[in-house]
Amino acid sequence: MRSALQPLVLVVEDETDLVTLLTYNFEREGFRVICAYDGDEALLIAAEQKPDLILLDWMLPHRSGLDVCRQLRRTPKTRDIPIIMLTARGEEGDRVRGLDSGADDYVTKPFSTTELLARMRAVLRRASPGMAEEVLRYGDITMDLAAHRVRRDGRDVHLGPTEFRLLRHFMQHPGRVFSREQLLDVVWGHDVYVEPRTVDVHIRRLRKALNDQNAIDLIRTVRSAGYALDAQATVS
Repeated sequence: MRSALQPLVLVVEDETDLVTLLTYNFEREGFRVICAYDGDEALLIAAEQKPDLILLDWMLPHRSGLDVCRQLRRTPKTRDIPIIMLTARGEEGDRVRGLDSGADDYVTKPFSTTELLARMRAVLRRASPGMAEEVLRYGDITMDLAAHRVRRDGRDVHLGPTEFRLLRHFMQHPGRVFSREQLLDVVWGHDVYVEPRTVDVHIRRLRKALNDQNAIDLIRTVRSAGYALDAQATVS
C-alpha cells in the first residue's frame, strides 16, 4: 500500500563502490534507482526511462558529464529533467561551467550523503512540486513525508524522529520482516553503535503512539526474526 509517487533517480557514475553506496542510501530513503557507468549509456537510459532526477558525475568514460548535460538539455525528451552534477572539481570556475552547461545543482566530492539527499529533494521540489508531497499509506495510516506528519484514522500521531524513521521504513516495505540489526542499519546508520535491544524500546514507543484509543496493532513481532508492518499483525 505504498504511494506510487517514488522518484526515479538515474545515477551516472563510473566508480562502482560509490554507485553501490548511493543506491543503498537512495533506496533506503524511498527512491527508485537506475545506474549508468558512462555518458553514452546515460543518454540512452535517460531517453528511454525519463527519470525524475539525474545525478551526473563530471569525469566519465567516452564523454564528460558536461557534454552529457549539454546533450540532455538539447534533446526535447530529456531537456526538463533536473540534473545534479557530482564531481571532485571544486573550483569556482568549474562550478560555473557545470551550472552553465545546464545542471540545476553542483555537489563536490567528498560529500555528505545527508546533504546530497537534501539537495535532491530540493531540486525535485523546484522541478515538480508534487514530488514534495509524497504520501505513504498503509491501512488507516497516512504519512506525509514532506510535511513530516502522520495521521491514523483521521487523528494526528505524534512521533519522535527515530519512531518516524522506523515507521517510514516499515511503510516503504509493508509486510516484510526486518531483524533488529537490519533496522539498526537503516534507522541509525552503519557508523553508530546502538544496542540491538534499543530497537525494542523504539518499537514500543511507536506502537504506543499508533495504537492510542485502542486501535489495532499493525506492527507484527516475529519471534527470533524481528518486526513487520502487517495488517494481520499477531505475535508469532
